[in-house]
Amino acid sequence: MADFTHFNEQGRAKMVDITEKTTTVRTAVAATKVIVNDTIYEKVSNNDMAKGDVLAVAQVAGVMAAKNTSQWIPMCHPLQLSGVDIAFDWEKIDESYHLHIEVTVKTKGLTGVEMEALTAASATALTVYDMCKAIDKGIVIGQTYLLSKTGGKSGDFKRK
Repeated sequence: MADFTHFNEQGRAKMVDITEKTTTVRTAVAATKVIVNDTIYEKVSNNDMAKGDVLAVAQVAGVMAAKNTSQWIPMCHPLQLSGVDIAFDWEKIDESYHLHIEVTVKTKGLTGVEMEALTAASATALTVYDMCKAIDKGIVIGQTYLLSKTGGKSGDFKRK
């Protein structure tokens, strides 16, 4: 079990000990998308949804999710984040609209923020779904993935 850092000598789950790690600036960028129909696109774009400003609420949900990732993912360390930014971009593909969501999370600490960025992206997308499902329950969420990360012992990563 030596190759798996989240297991102890008995093969049981544990939170990794980061006591001896070096404090560095760490960033992570994650992305996901939400695919919606014309009606939802028009209503969200014109801020005409009965529940309010969908993107503003989704953005707040994403920030809250990043800050609370350790409460969602059992072995994540609670982190003091120094920044969370969420950007939206629409793209028309065939008969649907794709809402691209990109989340950047930063900290100066002992462990990375990949899970915080991925959790924020997921919560942002889920909030869009929640606020729009009354119009169409056929909304599609995904793919969710890490675009890049910097800092830490394992070095930088950038998706090709």
